[in-house]
Amino acid sequence: MCTLVTAAAALAAGLASAEDALYSRHLSKRFIDDAGNFNISFYHINDVHAHLDEFSAAGTDCTKPERGCFGGYARVKTAIEETRPDHPDSLLLNVGDEFQGTLFYTFYKGEKIADTLNEIGFDAMTLGNHEFDGGDDALGDFIQNLTFPVVAANIVSDHPVLNASIKPYHVFDEYALAVIGLTTDAVPDISKPGKGTKFGDHVASMQATIDHIRATEPDVKRIAAITHIGYDEDIKLAQATRGLHFIMGGHSHTLLGDMDGAAGKYPTVETNRDGDEVFIVTAYRWGEYLGYIDVTYDAEGKVLAYHGAPVHLTNATKQDEDLQEQVDEWRKPFDAFAAQEVGTANVELDQTKCQKEECYLGDFVCDAMLQYRLDGGSDAAFAFTNAGGIRATIDAGPITRGEVLTSFPFGNAVVELTYTGAELWKIFEGAVSKVNQFNGKALGGFFQVSRGVKVEYNPQNAVGKRLVRLTAGGKPVDMQKEYAVVTIDFVATGGDNILVPVNEGSIVILDTMDEVLVDYIKAKSPVDFELGGRIAVVDGQAAEGGAAGGNATGTTPSTGSPAGPTPTNEAYHISGVGSSLALLIFTAMLYYVVS
Repeated sequence: MCTLVTAAAALAAGLASAEDALYSRHLSKRFIDDAGNFNISFYHINDVHAHLDEFSAAGTDCTKPERGCFGGYARVKTAIEETRPDHPDSLLLNVGDEFQGTLFYTFYKGEKIADTLNEIGFDAMTLGNHEFDGGDDALGDFIQNLTFPVVAANIVSDHPVLNASIKPYHVFDEYALAVIGLTTDAVPDISKPGKGTKFGDHVASMQATIDHIRATEPDVKRIAAITHIGYDEDIKLAQATRGLHFIMGGHSHTLLGDMDGAAGKYPTVETNRDGDEVFIVTAYRWGEYLGYIDVTYDAEGKVLAYHGAPVHLTNATKQDEDLQEQVDEWRKPFDAFAAQEVGTANVELDQTKCQKEECYLGDFVCDAMLQYRLDGGSDAAFAFTNAGGIRATIDAGPITRGEVLTSFPFGNAVVELTYTGAELWKIFEGAVSKVNQFNGKALGGFFQVSRGVKVEYNPQNAVGKRLVRLTAGGKPVDMQKEYAVVTIDFVATGGDNILVPVNEGSIVILDTMDEVLVDYIKAKSPVDFELGGRIAVVDGQAAEGGAAGGNATGTTPSTGSPAGPTPTNEAYHISGVGSSLALLIFTAMLYYVVS
């Protein structure tokens, strides 16, 4: 086990790795003390997803500390309490998506999350899409339990609690600073807000709010934003607005900094419509990192300088004993909760063959993913996932929540993507050849599919020519047609090298696999079905032109199974994809919100 050190030491180490050179072209040194310039520190966190306790690299309970434990609000509290006294002019801000992802939410909903956030002492919060997963009433109860303001400039609601509790911005008088909030306008498509809760366009809402503050708050000299809209959207927001100079973001689970795997610099610097620099920061996901940045504003409210870096919360960061004791106590009812029956199965939902061929649990979970999106109004053609994310067989008989969580322990979420038939042909050619046809690299494992698609292949053919026929909806895929397909975020962002990775900044997380599967089990109980022949080994080869050529040649079924690939690594990446939305006109709404 790693030797524990204080969070102050860990934070100091994190800050030591921060860039010493400024990105700002306005100044050549940090911490300017000239008249009119103002220094303030920001701590920020986003997309914790109910990870109140520490977790392993895969996002599951940390049962082997020697392999590394990360995050947990007991570590966040230590880092804050041991460093904030040295930064008296500072704010601690939450950028949303505290709900959904572990049993702390599944079992307690928002109650223990609210208690924890109050204990930590946040100064303000914006809402993520998952805060709406339980509907407006549940969100209202959560907000009423908080001891700090909630801000979201693009939300207008007829729900009495939300209307009274959600403000477009909050002014911190002691700093002459306003913090504006934004929530992704995709919420109606990916969560469960009430019909009377509306979400305005990001840019229009932000600009209208900035203009309102400038016109009505003469003492406010500085503006910052906390935005749960995604890294790519933060960049667009920065470029499209005037008067905004600092953004703390969330939603896309983007890692920024100098560490391996980072998607960009911390901060990322863009230019707004006035030609001024806008600094953008975000802090990955699950509370593995605590964002920290010192910001110097000039007299006009422009950001001149920064110093800081995300702080990695690992075993090296001491846990606050009182908060960790409380978290441990909250965990005790989980055993009883995991034992709850959610349905029954008349057949064994076998996982043991999923890495080699079509399997019962693979069919079942992909059908659950597809039905989840169809119930949400999607026209998706089919679903697919990586076999490596399916971890354990669900026995015939009663099915418990614990069995579901054991089979799908990674907290992965359902996402929806669009591909042409030609792209799908290459994707599944790669899947059966075990070599990605876009990048030429080996896949990490096999795959599983839902009803609505059939993959026929000949493992005796050369790599790159093994796919014999690909049908969707009972017809050969049309090379020119676009198909909506459902998968999981791990696969979408490059997991197991099945797909060309989707840009993290453009993706939206939907519901987690365990929740989707529990709902499907309840709807289908008692579960009873046979394998559908969705992945079939055949003789022959594809007709000229592949999918566009229609029938394949010599496609009589072949006996036996192909040799299975090497089992995949654990899936652990969190992210997601949502549908595009029409832009809403917000300016008229704003005056209703702020009135």
